[in-house]
Amino acid sequence: MPTDALPRIGLGTYSDDDREQWRDNVATALDEGYRHLDTAQDYGNERYVGDGLATADVDRDEVFLATKLATGNLAYDDVLATTEDSLDRLGVESLDLLYVHWPVGAYDPDGTLRALDELHDAGTIDHVGLSNFSPELLDEARDRLDAPVAAHQAECHPLLQQDELREYAREHDHWLVAYSPLAQGAVFDEPVIADVAEKHDASPAQVSLAWLLSKDNVAVIPKASSREHQRQNFAARDLSLDGEDLARIDGIEREHRVIDPDFGPWN
Repeated sequence: MPTDALPRIGLGTYSDDDREQWRDNVATALDEGYRHLDTAQDYGNERYVGDGLATADVDRDEVFLATKLATGNLAYDDVLATTEDSLDRLGVESLDLLYVHWPVGAYDPDGTLRALDELHDAGTIDHVGLSNFSPELLDEARDRLDAPVAAHQAECHPLLQQDELREYAREHDHWLVAYSPLAQGAVFDEPVIADVAEKHDASPAQVSLAWLLSKDNVAVIPKASSREHQRQNFAARDLSLDGEDLARIDGIEREHRVIDPDFGPWN
């Protein structure tokens, strides 16, 4: 299995409005037991995520903190400079994981990845991550990097099962971190998910998350702002789906993609 430092369920923090809410949302999630926080330079909320981390009654070294480099910040010098900016906004001395958010814009395999190796060697980041990469681009990045790829983040849920990327994660021993794991609510309308949820007296969200967590090398980062939704999502860790449940969800033929894989709205 990949690094065991990454908790398998984390808090996604994207929103396109009211970014200040993440100060309280993060503190609430940490109080509920979350120990994995996911943000990004382009979310515009790193400062508030950092404030929530600072005010929570949880030691920094107990929390796995990840952020992502914006597409305009991927040139060698910009990776180094803007990572320092992220550290300042988050109020931390180092990051547990730094992702390339999308392999577009200023992404250059040589300069971008060389800067990530430098940050890793310096101890500024503990782990290197990639996001929204194809298998071919993952191959290229792994060949260029000295540091191991610890995680690859991609849209993944019962309506977009990402068999190839999940198999790639197993083969190369890194995490597939599933963003939009509830397909922005589309899983709620899937009859198979609803049936399994009724069987277990659980919510469709919990069933979808439990299905993902049943897969090897998969972690999830559902977004939730209310304490109740955070608590319900976190409880998916304890929902045990049986073989019939898993087979039914595996067999869902509908495919629904929320995010344009080449470039689209943020997750």
